[in-house]
Parts: sequence; C-alpha cells; structure tokens
Amino acid sequence: MTASSVDDGLNPHGGPIFPRGHALLTNSLLNKGTAFTERERDTMGLRGLLPPRVFTIEEQLHRVYGNFRRKPDALEKYIFLTTLQNRNETLFYKLVQEHAEEMIPIIYTPTVGQACLEYGAIFRQPRGLFISIRERGRVAEILRHWPHPDVRMIVVTDGERILGLGDLGALGMGIPVGKLSLYTACAGLHPCYCLPITLDVGTDNTKLHEDPLYIGLNQKRVRGAEYDAFVQEFVEAVQQTYPKALLQWEDFGNTNAFRLLHQYRHRICSFNDDIQGTASVALAGIMAGLRLAGGHLRDQKLLFFGAGEAGTGIADLHAATVRLEGLSEAEARARCWFVDSQGLVVRSRLGKLAGHKVPYAHDHPFVATLAEAIETVKPTVLIGVSGQARAFNRDIVARMAALNQRPIIFALSNPTSKAECTAEEAYQWTGGRVIYASGSPFPPGTFGGQPYVPGQGNNVYIFPGVGLGALVCEATQITDEMFLTAAKTLASTVTAEDLALGRIYPAISNIREVSIQIAAAVAEEAHRAGLARRPRPADLVEDIRTRMFEPNYRDYV
Repeated sequence: MTASSVDDGLNPHGGPIFPRGHALLTNSLLNKGTAFTERERDTMGLRGLLPPRVFTIEEQLHRVYGNFRRKPDALEKYIFLTTLQNRNETLFYKLVQEHAEEMIPIIYTPTVGQACLEYGAIFRQPRGLFISIRERGRVAEILRHWPHPDVRMIVVTDGERILGLGDLGALGMGIPVGKLSLYTACAGLHPCYCLPITLDVGTDNTKLHEDPLYIGLNQKRVRGAEYDAFVQEFVEAVQQTYPKALLQWEDFGNTNAFRLLHQYRHRICSFNDDIQGTASVALAGIMAGLRLAGGHLRDQKLLFFGAGEAGTGIADLHAATVRLEGLSEAEARARCWFVDSQGLVVRSRLGKLAGHKVPYAHDHPFVATLAEAIETVKPTVLIGVSGQARAFNRDIVARMAALNQRPIIFALSNPTSKAECTAEEAYQWTGGRVIYASGSPFPPGTFGGQPYVPGQGNNVYIFPGVGLGALVCEATQITDEMFLTAAKTLASTVTAEDLALGRIYPAISNIREVSIQIAAAVAEEAHRAGLARRPRPADLVEDIRTRMFEPNYRDYV
C-alpha cells in the first residue's frame, strides 16, 4: 500500500534517507539490482558494484522468468522464488503479479506443503521471527528486533497443523511467509507492513526429533497453562509494539484454534483463516454453484467429511447465512451434518465429542461410514476437509450423483496429495454432471467433448481482501458478518463465462481486482457496524485502489 502523506500512517517510507553501496544492494525492499540508473550508481555509491549495463525492470523480468522456467521441479522453483524475494522484493512481486496462475501454486499451495516438509534442508536465510517458548518474558523485546517499525499484518502459527501434513513445528514457517506474500501479490499490501511469525513451543512429531537438520526446539510441545501464558504474552506484546496490526492465526491445532479465536477476537483485531477464511471461500463456492445446480441456499443439505476447524467453520457461516433467509437456528444447524474419524456425528456420541462438534450432533441413528451417511442423510453438497487422500472414491461420488442431478462436491484438503478426489475423477464418475472445487489446483480437462475448468476453493480468494479491507478502514474487529460479506462478493465476481466452463471461482489472474472488491465490501461493513477508526472516503474502491502497492521501482535521486 502507498499513501500521499506520512500522517495517515500508510506511507512505508518514513523519509528520503537510504542505505548506500553494498548495504543498499542487500536491502531486499530497496534493491533494484542492475536497474539502478547511472546517476543512482554515482550518487548511492554503487559504481563498480554492478555490471555496467543498466536494465529495465521488464528486461530483468524476462531474465528471472526464464530462469524460473528452467528449474526442474516445483520445489526448485520455490527455492528460486524465495531467493529472489530475499534479494529483490519488487522484482519478485512483479514476477508473481505478471504470472499469477503459474506462481501462486509455487509460493503457496500445493508446493508450500512440500517446502515445509523440506524447510530444514532447504533453509537459506531466515525470514520473519521465530519466537520460542524459551523466550518467555522477552517477547516484546524480540518483536522490536524486526527492522520495520510499523507492522500492520502479522500471520502467526505454532506449526501444529500445517495444511493436511500435521505437526511440523518450526518447519511450518513456510505458511506465514507464503500467506504474507499473497497479501502483497493479491491485495497490494506493502511488504514492509508484513511480519511472519512462528511461535515455537516444540513438536510432538518424533521424526523431527530425530532429524539432524530440524531448525526448531527439539522437545515435546508445551501445553496447558504455560502455553496459554506464552500466547497471552505474545498478543499483549503485539498490541504494545504494533498497535495497528491485524493478527491472523494460522494452522493451529484444533484444540487451540477455536479457543484462541474466541478468546482474542474481541481483544485484538484478528481472525483464524483456517476457520473463517475457509468458511467464506466454501460458502462463496456453494452460492456460485447453485447458479448451475438451481435451488436456494436454505434448502441445501451439507455433509462434511472431516469435523475440524475448516468443516465446522464452514457450517457455522452457512448456518448464520441461512438464518438470515428465515430459518431458525435449529433449522439452520440441521442442514449441516458431519462424519468424523468415528462415523456420523450424532447425539448418542455427545459425551465423547469435542465442543465444536456438539452443535451439529443431531438426533439420528449412528452410522459408521461415509457411504452409509450419504445414503441416510441424502446431502446435496459433499465437502471434504479431512486430509484423507482419495476418501471420495468411485462409490462415494457415484452415490452423490445418484441423489443429485448436479452434485456439488468440494475436495478441499491441501496440498494436492491430500485431496479427497481429483477433478478428473469427479467428472468421470458423475458423467460430467459434478460441480467441483478443490483446495489446490487441478488442470483443466474435457468430458464428452466439453471443456471444464475445476474451481479452486482456496482461501487466497478471501483472506487478502478481508485483511486489506480491515486495514484500510482500521477496523477494531473482524466479524463473521465481514466473512459473509466477503463470500457474497466473491460469488458475485463469478461470470457467466466462468460458469459455462464449470468454474465456480473467478480466474486467479483476476485476483487483485477480486481482492479490491472484497476489501471495499469488508470496509463498508466495518463502517456500517461502527468498527472503523478511519473516516469513510467518498469512493471506497478508488481509495483502496490508489493505496495498493505496485511492484515498480522508485527513483532514489
């Protein structure tokens, strides 16, 4: 983001004083590499430190894109991009913005999952802050070690539930780094406002304890009162050090994610993307999908395979939405059913259910399998959030197709290796009738001579716009109504041309415009609810657009 003056707090450059010489070349936010002009080379002490030819950013882009394409696999491309980001952030974001559909799956899902697994082995340069529980009592001091004093967006994880890969401890830092890269690439948040953080409290992954390259604390996870005191110190330190920052909770385990969200959402401007962002993007997909399938949202019956953060988050937002359409709370919750690792979530299991599942434990006979649940519940929408690859086999998908003319099937588990079924399988097993979305991208295909483009129900469509909208109006809270507004806005951006291809989300190449529309809608909701600290501009969309970071070099002299 940029701004016209320092006074509004949105100008990332506090003055015209810049480092010189080698220090300038090693500052990733300021470095232009071979694009420094002749005058800049003389004035900034760069003469001789660079080869003599001056390149434009377009010429540099041509070079780095060619180097990217020559990398042999996705992980090598990820390493190349992170190295470029650490050297020249403007050029990095120029590359990502120009080739979004190709780059986003590398810097985020699905490749970031493999990168996290390999994070210790591919570690080159630290990015963000690693705050371990051994630093209790010093968290505010550590936050002040970050070189940028006006942080506005923090993505924090404790690494316990990284995508569908489980407890990766400190290796999970790849997620906050990737998410914040998307904030800049997809929503124009200036990178100097972004701070990725890992809270290292240990790991219960015994394989990491035995790994000589593991970068985190080699101990079991700290839990209970000590963990809670550490997190409380962290939140209070953020409020003290970065009072305008928005805090995004990311990839915490189920036991902590729900309670931390409820404990802190009214104390600091914050949200949990796994719960609320996933809910919003899934709801948007259902809304858009019903333009193909027909029917009303309030009449749909949703069956979730997986009853963790993502599934119950989707159910909560869906229930809130259909209540606005006239259903009672009991009727709204009765539209959502869950199958967890033990079977159908029903009232006879109440004594053994986690608290977040209890509202969806219906008075119904217990069945043990997903196939039986489909037969008895007769869902119109099947949503996979289980992390169990290929759980939607031919029999499961065929059962959905037998019940529905246009079955809606979302295989949302990430990364690709954890998807409940592929797009090709879903189309083949339903005779091309499926309305499909996945968490990670699948390639386009054809069925019966007709092309299809699978929708990607990825949170990248939601969280950058929500965060941007909250920041531009300086919201004091992130509410469920904001995520509902974001879902409706996202669904409205799906065009007739998208639907003709079976795509229920817009093309990722349009992501910045989608983020602008969502940001404006979220800011409008914040103003409506009295949660905005900045005055409302006459034209919200134009105000947001003009304040977004664009990856172009600035002049130093």
